[in-house]
Amino acid sequence: MLDPSTTHYVLLAAHLIVGFLLVFFAARAFKRTRYPPMLLLVIGFTLLIIGETVIEDTFSFLQSEDLQKIIEEGFEIAGFLVLILAVKKS
Repeated sequence: MLDPSTTHYVLLAAHLIVGFLLVFFAARAFKRTRYPPMLLLVIGFTLLIIGETVIEDTFSFLQSEDLQKIIEEGFEIAGFLVLILAVKKS
């Protein structure tokens, strides 16, 4: 059985790989079509992935867990707002 830290890093890697595959395919679709809402999807998905994975581990040095959570949630909320904008414009 995997120890908790190994499990955490395996799940983090899987999350990043799948998330950035989504961003990659969306970016490729935007490059092909030049459809502006597709660019908004790329930005929104990127913010969600960064907020959920990168920020969580990057800002772990902060003494305040509340501040870390606020930064993380801020990225996610911004990502969702950009996704809403993309859907509204399409």
